[in-house]
Amino acid sequence: MKYIESLRHFFEKYGFAVSSRLADRLGMKVSDVRLFFIYISFVTLGFSFGIYLTLAFILRLKDMIYTKRSSVFDL
Repeated sequence: MKYIESLRHFFEKYGFAVSSRLADRLGMKVSDVRLFFIYISFVTLGFSFGIYLTLAFILRLKDMIYTKRSSVFDL
């Protein structure tokens, strides 16, 4: 059981945070969004996992582009 908790902690700390950012945007609980992705992946035979990874890639690009820089020399 300790191994599962440490694995969960690792993914929550270093994950893409797609679920939490989407939940904040929609005003929902994070666990509900995660459950939605889990259930929809069973229904669509894993197609939603591709959507999840696409959202993670887009959010990572958005973060890289729109980061606030303190100075002109930080480019």
